[in-house]
Amino acid sequence: MSDETSLLAANAAYYRAFIEGDIDRMSALWGEDDVACIHPGWPPLFGREAVLASYRDILRNPMQEPIVRRNERALIAGAEGRVICVEVVGGAALVATNWFRFAGGAWRLVHHQASPLAIGAPEPPPQERPRSLH
Repeated sequence: MSDETSLLAANAAYYRAFIEGDIDRMSALWGEDDVACIHPGWPPLFGREAVLASYRDILRNPMQEPIVRRNERALIAGAEGRVICVEVVGGAALVATNWFRFAGGAWRLVHHQASPLAIGAPEPPPQERPRSLH
């Protein structure tokens, strides 16, 4: 499996854990050290404990809208990989950056940031449409 393919698979696993509300899988994806997260409208969160506590709260919310990712673009430099994509949540479009570090034989998430996209979510080209949500 190429570096790009394995990075995109790790990114897909992040969204699958989110969609399925699986905090254990979400926790397994995050790195141990030097992690941060900026959810839309939230202040920055630093450290694994604070980041995972935020996901526990979000994933427990029965009103949480499903999330769909589009237009993924992987960027890799050595052991650092970033995936930039559009998230569609409840009709709102967000631009997201998921930053991974390759450690222990796997890509581990070290930073997630999502912000509202002012122009709306562009439709993906037909060949990039998601095959399945889970």
